[in-house]
Amino acid sequence: MPRVRLVPVASVEQPLALAVRPSDPSLYVAEKTGRVVAIRDGVVDPTPVLDLSDEVSLGAEQGLLGLAFSPDGSFLYVDFTDLHGDTHVEEFTMLGDRADVATRRRVLFVRQPFSNHNGGNLVFGPDDMLYVGLGDGGSGGDPLGNGQSLSTLLGKILRIDPRAGRPYAIPPDNPFLGRPDVRPEIWALGLRNPWRFSFDGRNGDLWIGDVGQSSWEEIDVQPAGSAGGLDFGWNLMEGDHPYAGASPTTDLVPPIYEYSHAAGACAVTGGYVYRGRSIPALTGAYVFGDFCLGRLEALRVGPGGTIQHWLLGPVLPNLASFGEDDRGELYALSLTDGVFRLAPP
Repeated sequence: MPRVRLVPVASVEQPLALAVRPSDPSLYVAEKTGRVVAIRDGVVDPTPVLDLSDEVSLGAEQGLLGLAFSPDGSFLYVDFTDLHGDTHVEEFTMLGDRADVATRRRVLFVRQPFSNHNGGNLVFGPDDMLYVGLGDGGSGGDPLGNGQSLSTLLGKILRIDPRAGRPYAIPPDNPFLGRPDVRPEIWALGLRNPWRFSFDGRNGDLWIGDVGQSSWEEIDVQPAGSAGGLDFGWNLMEGDHPYAGASPTTDLVPPIYEYSHAAGACAVTGGYVYRGRSIPALTGAYVFGDFCLGRLEALRVGPGGTIQHWLLGPVLPNLASFGEDDRGELYALSLTDGVFRLAPP
């Protein structure tokens, strides 16, 4: 049974996301309050990489929610909710180790009908495309039906090429390209609030932690090589269970793992498949947690799709996110306690 311990890395104000930049040993952290800061040799650089504090809304599920660097490290992308609560994805050219605000460019803007379920994750995939996570727009139960609607970006994971067009290009192999009245950016649908998703650094599988409504949390997997267009079920399903009397269709993709709220869980915090070297017993296992429970957990898919599940030992209050460095080592982010590295017990 794999076990880990948590090693404090740095105290950061309300960290929500972590990214690394090619050929740069620093850890870059998005603070909910609007700053991107760099941790260099275990010390937080007092000069922020980027400061959007005056532009970011700070409701419970709002703020600076995600960041990613382009595959060559030249550009920084951030996802945040503005003072009206709407979603922005914006691009900045990196000038040295800072974002050059003079180069600021809006890549994507999405109006949010409610203040919650904003998603916010940004990830460059193995194909060098930018994947953008958006929740269903909020309230409860998806009252606008966004999760299943192909005419809206809400409740989806998008796949775009931010450098090939203005404001972006649609990859020619996106699954819904060319269909009338369908948003061609859509890569995956049927998501309530994908918090967080990541690619397995070894085989390219896409793992998604999708926050449930009131009873079930779920983890979904899109296998590497998929042509996209998978429907993960919301709001017809919550986890592997019909939601509010819905009649699910047969083309919905069930979660690979679900857990109930019975023990005090409230919101899955998606993580990463471990591909580092310091914790060999964890290799190939997906590490995740729950914001309310705070405990670090892992699962591994065995022969025939059987699931092995472990509690890894540590509990971290307000477990908001995970991060991965360029060596495959993992980090856990607490909204209140800072950034920690997973280490052998």
